[in-house]
Amino acid sequence: MLYLSILAGFVFLFLGGEALVRGAVALAERLHVSEVLVGLTVVALGTSAPELSVSIDAALKGNPDLAVGNVVGSNIANILLVLGVTALIHELRPETRLIMRDGLFLLAVSVALAALSLTGVLMAAQGFLFLVLLAAYVGYSYWAEEASRSPAVGRWLDEVEDYRTIPPRFIYAVPLVLAGIAGVILGAELLVAGAVGLARQWGVAEAVIGLSLIAVGTSLPELAVCGVAAFRGRGDVAVGNIIGSNISNTLGIVGVTALVAPLPVAHQIAAYDVWIMVLATLILIPLLLNGRRLSRSEAAVFVSLFVLYIASLYLGAPEFVMERFLPRPV
Repeated sequence: MLYLSILAGFVFLFLGGEALVRGAVALAERLHVSEVLVGLTVVALGTSAPELSVSIDAALKGNPDLAVGNVVGSNIANILLVLGVTALIHELRPETRLIMRDGLFLLAVSVALAALSLTGVLMAAQGFLFLVLLAAYVGYSYWAEEASRSPAVGRWLDEVEDYRTIPPRFIYAVPLVLAGIAGVILGAELLVAGAVGLARQWGVAEAVIGLSLIAVGTSLPELAVCGVAAFRGRGDVAVGNIIGSNISNTLGIVGVTALVAPLPVAHQIAAYDVWIMVLATLILIPLLLNGRRLSRSEAAVFVSLFVLYIASLYLGAPEFVMERFLPRPV
């Protein structure tokens, strides 16, 4: 039953997230919202709805390790697994401007999350600050790409186009949004319940389940979107999806969840996993600067690093690091 609950949770999260984004895109278009703004907000934030729902549900049920682990693990999976698999399909060559602005901003907020994790708990004030930073990022991006007619506008338009299939009429959009919200809420309930039970059954920490099983599962929509973009030869869209998703995860999901309830950070995550997230972001940026591409051989290294990271969680590497570099306070 635990495995069925987890599987059903993933299905509802995926279908609910798709319905929510497609319905929201249709609503925004019927209300004549700028397509660039739709891409920056509705698509970028809407695709993080599964992770948001899971994190809030876990925090409210007293499972903060799942909530934080889901965000950190998803960010690691997005870079090493999703981008790695995507580049195996088609070598990626994103715009240098995208990496310089959005990539460096992602690195900055990743370091900020890692530093705040060392305090042991993320409070409402920090969550509010993260949401302010997210709003400022979206506002600046809209000005830079719409008002200045940046070449990156095409990337946001391509993302909106991917979700412009249904529904064709306004009257269908509202029920689709409501169905999507219901889907992600139900999916989160099933997934969190199954994950907590599985952690107890396996005898592992909830943080490990959040960082591995849940993180990979909630990253599958990004893998599907990026895989399709790679098959179409649109590598800039794939890289942009991942960077935007990680920014939304770090600022949006952590911000909202910390506002809902104080968010304790597991000692393992503060000592080990957030720094793996920072390193994954750090190796991505110089690799793609100056118009360089992410080749298939480099993509294979990314996927191999992700497999090694998951293996390290179950082989005791976090405990080794904690004992030597960040012992628990007495």
